[in-house]
Amino acid sequence: MTGDLVEIAQRLSGISEELADAALDRLHRASEALSADGEADPSLGAEERRITRARRAVDKAAALLAGSGVDHPS
Repeated sequence: MTGDLVEIAQRLSGISEELADAALDRLHRASEALSADGEADPSLGAEERRITRARRAVDKAAALLAGSGVDHPS
């Protein structure tokens, strides 16, 4: 079972990278829009923050499954 969890953790790490790329894309698009017409698109910033929150959650899940974030009882 542990091997299965490590495999899932690795897949989640890949998903995290995809989410990071998506968040960076939103930031680049917001930057381009701002420099092109001086108007910020608040929806791009909100979407970037939402994607970043999702990426952090995926990172946390991957760490838990990989065993690096497991809480040990005192």
